[in-house]
Amino acid sequence: MAETARDWLRRIRALPLPPRVKIMNVCGGHERSITMAGLRSALPDNIELVPGPGCPVCICPEEDIFEAIQLALHEDIILVAYGDMLRVPVNVRRCEARTLEEARAKGADVRPVSSPQEAAGIARDNTGKPVIFFAAGFETTTAPTAALLVEGAPDNLFILLSGRLTWPAVAMLLESGTPGFDALVAPGHVATIMGPEEWEFVIKRHGIPAAVAGFTPESLLAAMYSTLRQLIEGKQFLDNCYPEVVKRGGNRTAQRQLQQALEVTDANWRGVGIIPASGFAINHHYRAHDARQAFPHYADDARKRAGEMPPGCDCASVVLGKIYPNECRLFGVACKPRHPIGPCMVSDEGACRIWWSGGMREPVNKPGRSQATA
Repeated sequence: MAETARDWLRRIRALPLPPRVKIMNVCGGHERSITMAGLRSALPDNIELVPGPGCPVCICPEEDIFEAIQLALHEDIILVAYGDMLRVPVNVRRCEARTLEEARAKGADVRPVSSPQEAAGIARDNTGKPVIFFAAGFETTTAPTAALLVEGAPDNLFILLSGRLTWPAVAMLLESGTPGFDALVAPGHVATIMGPEEWEFVIKRHGIPAAVAGFTPESLLAAMYSTLRQLIEGKQFLDNCYPEVVKRGGNRTAQRQLQQALEVTDANWRGVGIIPASGFAINHHYRAHDARQAFPHYADDARKRAGEMPPGCDCASVVLGKIYPNECRLFGVACKPRHPIGPCMVSDEGACRIWWSGGMREPVNKPGRSQATA
């Protein structure tokens, strides 16, 4: 019989836990499940769950969003993007469009989509007009974009790619010397595509316990139990607590299509900076569908120096697990879901938006870290 969440909680409480242990969950979907299930308040007080850099909307660089806005405003095109991307703000004057949603209000043809196939359908229905798909995301959503290119995209469809790999951000934290966590819960959906082996560096190079988890409370608690037991026993290994979906080697077809259509490059993460070998770019075989090749005049490198986050916004620290969402200076005061200032309040994978939706709405006014009650 499969163990229930109550069973896993009982097993965790029976462990001889250290006075304080921090477990980072990389995935925004994990953070949402943890918060909505109330796992923080159910776990022993000495276990601290730290949200990490697992929201692609939150780390999409400002220059990419700005480029998409300018294309939508100044070219006779249809611009499509995943729904959350329409509300992510950039730093511009009040009279200018701060988001793709505001660009649409000014007359741009901006449409939300839920998949690359939907973007391709819009292109096929509008053959006389260029359609630009602003494709932001991690491996899980970038793989279908690569598949679209490999399998044959409409001639009038162009990709404005802002794809990122998940593991390099965690590697950067671990190599910084102050990672801020003692164990890692690795993202199940990414491991489904890329294989769980991608996370073995956490064990082998840094000696930190890790486990791949799914999105149910049972899977997450199983992963937490595994990492805690590894810590206590001093025997680190990569555990797969999502075996029904995650298989060794991952999805070979998806990996082959990623390699065929894209190349790995150094990439900017909003508020974090350049992380080596952490981004995807369209390779020369498919440059005919690269929006940056077809519309080269809208990339503005000056945006990289314009200020990564709005004044007072601490989203970068939230993304890196250095502070909790309610420790941001703007959280629940100037920054709320109806009027987000920082990107972490936009997406349902952003830690700030998740905490707000989970009922944690009061900012912390004292210095130092706080333990969530959600």
